[in-house]
Amino acid sequence: MAITLFGVCSVSLMLVTYALEQRSRHLIAAFALGCALSSAYGFLAGTWPFGVVEAVWTLVALRRYLAAASPSGGRPVPLERETGRTPPPA
Repeated sequence: MAITLFGVCSVSLMLVTYALEQRSRHLIAAFALGCALSSAYGFLAGTWPFGVVEAVWTLVALRRYLAAASPSGGRPVPLERETGRTPPPA
């Protein structure tokens, strides 16, 4: 019963933080934490494929968190800002 409650809480954390993550990069970190907790739940419950998939989502969320911390906020940087050159005409 305790493991089921742990799973419900971790997946609920994922759901709420995913829905709100555009408000703050800290919510992206909370989403990554929820993914990690869900991964642990998957392994504890004996459903290792779920645990593996959630571990991958943890890495994806951490990458998004780090990208959001960059000066560009994770958005592509225009060529002229990145290299100092203007792009060729299309």
